[in-house]
Amino acid sequence: MKKIIFTLALTILLNIIHAQIKDPKATEVWEPEPRAIMGSYNGSAPSDAIILFNGSNADAWWHGDSSNVNWKVDGESMTVQRGTGAIYTKENFGDCQLHIEWTAPTEIKGEGQGRGNSGVFLQNMYEVQVLDSYNNRTYSNGQAASIYKQSMPLVNAMSPPGEWNTYDIIFKAPTFNSDGIKTSSAFITVIHNGVIVQNHTEIRGTTPYIGLPKNPAHGDGPIQLQDHGNPVKYRNIWIRKL
Repeated sequence: MKKIIFTLALTILLNIIHAQIKDPKATEVWEPEPRAIMGSYNGSAPSDAIILFNGSNADAWWHGDSSNVNWKVDGESMTVQRGTGAIYTKENFGDCQLHIEWTAPTEIKGEGQGRGNSGVFLQNMYEVQVLDSYNNRTYSNGQAASIYKQSMPLVNAMSPPGEWNTYDIIFKAPTFNSDGIKTSSAFITVIHNGVIVQNHTEIRGTTPYIGLPKNPAHGDGPIQLQDHGNPVKYRNIWIRKL
């Protein structure tokens, strides 16, 4: 009852305030002024983006033991080298906008999870699946652009092997209180080849191969690109902190 009375009183107060506003300038906001940047044109990164890979080198990345990247870098892309291990950004990130392009191998070997398998991990914990899902059936929450083992994509927007796929990812990191208890979930939007396939999707926790999601307390973390044994190529990777 108290909540109903409070809501009613607040509604009446807002209606009174609204009725008293006659000048349109009363609702104009001039400060602060959003800073001006150059946006993304013809595949270029925005002017305020951090360039993580532009084809020339992999200096923004390292392996888990802090060693230099052993993937093949050819001036345009870098290719997973089987057995060398995942690579991680040297810098840590929280809320972000991430752009990444990738392509599955043209030589088709295997099926299901065995074709063009890799992954993009936000904060080294939450995987957006990379997989050759072109005419390749697997479990729906494990195909390309799924939040691995949690949320299937709304549609399959996969390009054929050898053609480039684009992921544009908007990520809101989870939060934890001082006792290590999660107070808000992570949320993610994924645009695959221009199509929204994850629409402000809640990430319920970690994305393990076996078992249920877990929610260990953590802060910012690196972006990880997974070595799953397939020669997936990556190019044109940039990120903006939000």
